[in-house]
Amino acid sequence: MDKIAVLDFGGQYAHLIANRIRRLGVLAEILIPQDLVDPTTELKNFRGIILSGGPQSVLEKGAPTVDPAIFELKKPVLGICYGLQLLVHSLGGKVKKAGGGEFGKSTLRLASRGQGRKSKLFTEIPKTSTAWMSHGDEVIALPDGFEKIASTENCEFAAIEGIVSGEQRVVKKNKKGKLPTTNYQLPTIFGTQFHPEVAHTEFGEKIFKNFLKITAAKKSWTIDQFLKIEISRIKKQVGKRKVFMLVSGGVDSAVGFALLERALGKKNVFGLMIDHGLLRKNEAEEVHKSLKKAGFENLKIINESGHFLAALKNITDPEEKRRVIGRVFLKVQRKALKRLRFNPREWLLGQGTIYPDTIESAGTANADKIKTHHNRVPEIEAMIEKNLVVEPLAQLYKDEVREVGKKLKLPKSLINRHPFPGPGLGVRILCGESEKPKTTNKIETEIHRKWKIKGKVLPVRSVGVQGDSRSYAHPVALFTTSRDFEKLDEVATWTVNKFSEINRVVLCLNSVKAPRIFQTRFTKLTCSRIDLAREADAIVNKILISKKLYSKVWQFPVVLASVFEFEKEGEAVILRPINSEEAMTANFARLPKSFLNEVTKKLMKLDGVENVFLDITNKPPATIEWE
Repeated sequence: MDKIAVLDFGGQYAHLIANRIRRLGVLAEILIPQDLVDPTTELKNFRGIILSGGPQSVLEKGAPTVDPAIFELKKPVLGICYGLQLLVHSLGGKVKKAGGGEFGKSTLRLASRGQGRKSKLFTEIPKTSTAWMSHGDEVIALPDGFEKIASTENCEFAAIEGIVSGEQRVVKKNKKGKLPTTNYQLPTIFGTQFHPEVAHTEFGEKIFKNFLKITAAKKSWTIDQFLKIEISRIKKQVGKRKVFMLVSGGVDSAVGFALLERALGKKNVFGLMIDHGLLRKNEAEEVHKSLKKAGFENLKIINESGHFLAALKNITDPEEKRRVIGRVFLKVQRKALKRLRFNPREWLLGQGTIYPDTIESAGTANADKIKTHHNRVPEIEAMIEKNLVVEPLAQLYKDEVREVGKKLKLPKSLINRHPFPGPGLGVRILCGESEKPKTTNKIETEIHRKWKIKGKVLPVRSVGVQGDSRSYAHPVALFTTSRDFEKLDEVATWTVNKFSEINRVVLCLNSVKAPRIFQTRFTKLTCSRIDLAREADAIVNKILISKKLYSKVWQFPVVLASVFEFEKEGEAVILRPINSEEAMTANFARLPKSFLNEVTKKLMKLDGVENVFLDITNKPPATIEWE
């Protein structure tokens, strides 16, 4: 079977590359560069090699690398982001720290082809298109034998191509308009500073199709093959034991539950849904009903909200909240096993973990931690090391999980449900206390000078991902009558690229007049705040469904933050509607003005709500959730 090697340097989208290649019908295998003993030998049976992005700089001591001899294998190579910089650095070019990072949407312009030919990597791609950037370093000089094939406004070498050869490269056409064969070699090494693997790069799929055509790899991979291989793997791992599956009601755990039942039989898989007191309004009852209707009979729901809320009583740090929730999940699971008289030695723990959970938790060798998912706390990791956890979906993205769900004939109501985080509202209610950055006045002044829009830096922080690394920075609130979301997208992208202290931009929906000052107060995860967040979420979803917009949005977090104008001591509700395919990149959803107005009006009637904001930041640089 033809296959492509993806060398994982820890990029947030490394596995997404393999996803894209597989979706084009070719098997892609993820390899950790430092695990390769003899790269030239171990890579010789692959049709092509892709170098992923990564959170580090090639200029740093100890940055991940690979033997440059792989570039002499005469196999097509595609370096992406860090992968581009690595191949340039390894082959004698120059890389430096960029003056300012570039995150989000950029206009890609193909280079003029003075040689009379077009790069095969860009076959059937127009002269200008949209590409997705996320980098801090940049190439400033190419190695011998390479040339520029595309650029953006802020990146001269957005794409390159070349060969590793000592031969003279003759690329002029002869009198008949044909390329000479003597002393001429087609480029075999390509690099893109942008990310063709993310859905937001307009012709990313076509770029991968072109690369696969260059490799001459034959199609041989399908979801049906995945199911066959995974069912066999599950049976081998579980053996004569059974699986105790933690179920949330979301698409991942439902599909994981169904796949385990398909592999092991219904009597060998027991589902447990834990109500941790951080679910949405009426969620436990609705999920239980929908799962029963879908045919999941071996299922039980237990209410442990008191246990979770007691453990979270004094926890304000977002990372610690996630770790505590993960640990309590395990304690509750063990208590349930004992209560139900299950022998722990005869049972494995089942989880609906998917790949973004792993990569964002720094679950691969070179990755940077963005946030710890509740199913990736140290205790779970220790169990994984001992082969006590079965995760049938751990190599897949959300779009692939939904495909598996369709193959397993699960109802659309489960497959198309909006994702909801395992820690629930616990990571949608910001806690603690923060301060504005010292450069607040400069940021607000420059935004107004550039865009003629009033901006106010908010005194809270949220998690983001910039250049494959975690950021924990402040949002900026905009005050304007404009609902031109394309223009506001430009403002948001410019702002987060311009100021390292900022990783989100929100739009105030209840007022166009910027207050003199925003304040915050020290807050905890209290029952009253959870109730307020739950009610706000219910209002948003009710209106979303009534206006037939639910299917138009991929996910819709509703966030609560203690942000208020001077002496008002209230809360801000932040709307975070996004569209995505695989959760690794996302665009904020452009919702109708009528919907936003109705939601704002209803939310402002809730006791304690002082402001309503709309998050208009893409991922990157902002993660989907705020914590």
